[in-house]
Amino acid sequence: MSDASAPTTGMLVIGDEILSGRTVDANLAYAAPRLAALGAPLGEVRVIPDIIPVIVDAIHALCAGSAQVITSGGIGPTHDDRTAEAVATAFGRPLERSADAEARLRAHIGADQINAARLKMADVPAGATLIDNPVSAAPGFQVENVYVMAGVPWSFQAMFDAVAPSFS
Repeated sequence: MSDASAPTTGMLVIGDEILSGRTVDANLAYAAPRLAALGAPLGEVRVIPDIIPVIVDAIHALCAGSAQVITSGGIGPTHDDRTAEAVATAFGRPLERSADAEARLRAHIGADQINAARLKMADVPAGATLIDNPVSAAPGFQVENVYVMAGVPWSFQAMFDAVAPSFS
């Protein structure tokens, strides 16, 4: 039985590929026991599609009842990765290109391989704090109590481990 006064964490697993069954989510299984051990257990998890209004509504709902919210998925280079835009909308902030994130991507990917799709991963809500991604250099970000991380498990795990101490 859990203590109702303990801070809880909300989690959004974002991606049409999860909902279709094409991809099996591993991030919830990784995060849940670690959050419980930190004293910030999951109170609610939602698996949602890559649709901006759905993501915005889920962020608002989870923020209302959680000490922090973590997301996985939707911050990559593909056309359906819309999480950064949705988080910006949820917090009423413009989406902007982070010079620091762009520099990290250019250094990791190389000048001959960088393109507009990859640079999209440097777009974050204004005022966001970057979350390091030692696996691919494409950072996640934090806005207020929302931590936005990659959906690829090894990237998610590295990013989660970097920010997890702030959840206790």
